[in-house]
Amino acid sequence: MRKFQDLLARIFDVALVLAGATVASQIRFDYLGQSGFYWALVMFSAAFALAIFPAFGVYESWRGRSKLALAGQVSLAWLIVQACALVLMYSLHRIDIVSRLWFSYWTATTGGLLIAYRLITHAVLARARGAGMNLHQVAIVGSGSQCDVILRRIESAPTAGFRATAVFNTRPDDSTVTSSRVPVFDSVDALADYIRTNDVHELWLMLSLSEEPLIVELIDEFRDDLVNIRFMPDVRSHALFEGSGVVDLLGVPAINLVASPLSANAMLKKEIFDRLFAATALVALAPLLLGIAFAVKLSSRGPVLFKQKRKGADGRVFTIYKFRSMRLHTEAKGTLSQATRNDKRVTRVGAFLRRTSLDELPQFFNVLRGDMSVVGPRPHALEHDDLYQKVVAGYINRYRIKPGITGWAQINGFRGETDRIEKMERRVEHDLYYLGHWSFALDMRIIGATIVAGLVHRNAY
Repeated sequence: MRKFQDLLARIFDVALVLAGATVASQIRFDYLGQSGFYWALVMFSAAFALAIFPAFGVYESWRGRSKLALAGQVSLAWLIVQACALVLMYSLHRIDIVSRLWFSYWTATTGGLLIAYRLITHAVLARARGAGMNLHQVAIVGSGSQCDVILRRIESAPTAGFRATAVFNTRPDDSTVTSSRVPVFDSVDALADYIRTNDVHELWLMLSLSEEPLIVELIDEFRDDLVNIRFMPDVRSHALFEGSGVVDLLGVPAINLVASPLSANAMLKKEIFDRLFAATALVALAPLLLGIAFAVKLSSRGPVLFKQKRKGADGRVFTIYKFRSMRLHTEAKGTLSQATRNDKRVTRVGAFLRRTSLDELPQFFNVLRGDMSVVGPRPHALEHDDLYQKVVAGYINRYRIKPGITGWAQINGFRGETDRIEKMERRVEHDLYYLGHWSFALDMRIIGATIVAGLVHRNAY
């Protein structure tokens, strides 16, 4: 049945590639009817799509997985196909023969059709699963609390197509699982009899890394049965960030326990956004930057910019830029005094800049250079790093990613002077929350909050 579905999906993909080319011809002249080379190009892309799409997992079952991720995979695969088509045309010295506008229409139309076809198919399947059809029955192995968590997740996502039908509680003293919802077993033999008798499709092992003997026993028990066994290791007590996830290292899956929770793909997206945002901000704010520079120069003797060494991603040291807000002064070697309320070192212009955070604007140059990000944990002076790293738990993990001009801690009020350890602890808590829950939407929320309400704050002085 699965093979037939795959074959049908591939036939539909070929049809959609041809349909996209036909629609593009109707929009921009009838190129398909004028030249056989156009049809040859279309057939090449259709054939190459059939060859490359499986590598992107677009024909796999996406039951319970993100449909947005599926759309992204289809888009990426199709763009690679079309990029190869362009390379082919260039190699054959035929790139001037094909209309660029028609090729663009064809690429966009077919990409939209490929994505729409899959989303509609999944919507139909989701409706069917929500009505109780096309379900996979699941048996869960784990402690009572672990089983209860996954039971609630299954119940909250009925369209994913899973139905919990049995639980093996590895800790009978933990009675979190409500036995009225699903039968609860306390022996492998009883669970195995139930799975075989009731045609259960899936066995999910919610077990810790220390329960290897039970894992091996269950795999041996169902070695000759058509039951999908999925290991969902419980690493909550070991992982630094919640939901640290699995990465691929040299073709081997690895679970991040103590590492940056942001994937390489997420870091790349963040990097691209940072550079574009910083370049746009510097161009748009150029008159303001010049005006502030002029005001700083007139306010007191000394340079316009204040430069200081800070730690960036992975502890790399860089030079941070700010508009100078204090009069020139000297500090004792190895010490650094934070600005306090009514600090006599702060100039009148500097006080305004610090209160409105305008002194931070030159850090867009740091973002453009790749030292910083627009959003991230705020970098501290090296002297403060040395101090707080010893007394604040998790402090060093702020440097798993690039520091930011603004951050989750700052928009929640944790900015300015940290005259008590408790203030720094709360700031670090917010920074680690940001790392564990990063998303592009969260970055947009922080930037919006900074622009709307975060520029002026009572703790900024």
